[in-house]
Amino acid sequence: MTRGKRTHTPSLEVHLLREGILESSHQVEATVCDSRGRVLLMAGDSGASAFIRSALKPFQALAVTSTGTLQKYGLSDRDLAIICSSHQGTIEQARQAFNILWRADVDPLALQCPIPTGKTTRLQHNCSGKHAGALAVCKNLDLPCHNYIKHSHPVQQLILGKISELLGMPGAELIGAQDDCGMPTYLMELQQMAHLYAQLAAGSSLDLERISRAMTYHPRMIAGDGAFDTELMRLSEGELVSKSGAEGIQCVGRIGEGMGLAIKVKDGAKRAKYATAINLLKQMGWISPAIAEMLSESFVQLTRFTRLETVGELSIL
Repeated sequence: MTRGKRTHTPSLEVHLLREGILESSHQVEATVCDSRGRVLLMAGDSGASAFIRSALKPFQALAVTSTGTLQKYGLSDRDLAIICSSHQGTIEQARQAFNILWRADVDPLALQCPIPTGKTTRLQHNCSGKHAGALAVCKNLDLPCHNYIKHSHPVQQLILGKISELLGMPGAELIGAQDDCGMPTYLMELQQMAHLYAQLAAGSSLDLERISRAMTYHPRMIAGDGAFDTELMRLSEGELVSKSGAEGIQCVGRIGEGMGLAIKVKDGAKRAKYATAINLLKQMGWISPAIAEMLSESFVQLTRFTRLETVGELSIL
């Protein structure tokens, strides 16, 4: 993607109101791109950089879809969905991650994501699907499994190559760092994140089309009942593909139209990214007022006494 001149517009603000009185506020930046990487709408700085965190998972899944790993081990769209997920560690979700390892004949002890606090197995970690997918690729390509999370490992270099190809830039220009689960994540501009999700939504390759289909057909695997990504994809009935990331990252793609939205809350607040997403999706017509109202009951009206209010709009360039 060619980087254009950096442009700034007013940022959004999310206010926490207690019985209508301002108590706290968060600053938010957002960008909308098409599948060619052109910035269409923005609030704040579309060139602002942040780690994409778990919103990268659908593109890390390209290592699985592009190497014949799905076909070799008979993996389903549910398996692909859990590879893309930040799940809640339910029995159903942990079993789905285990299914990938079982079919690829990989010992679950090979997982290098942490054991979550209060849990008994790495399969319950919210990134276990991503790790299981990487291990299945290692097994398929006869790569070492003991160091698969290292940036220099061939499976991570394969992932980096896929991401850099989508962004139209050398992989060496992307700054990587370890995510909390141990695998690499990357520092990206908001417009690059939006560009990735526009391509995912456009189904610009067979691999991306299968990933978006797996996510929208099996939203319960992506997060879980009551979680934003799951509820948004359920309610939009396959029209939107959604994936959250830690520290205030939220990305959404509009299926069939090749448009992607990337949101970053400057202070990392989870509550602010959901309120912003609902507001912007309604503003752009990506969700109906009725869907926005249903989502707001869980993610905007926080308690009897507190609610969130998003102030500001996306600007057209």
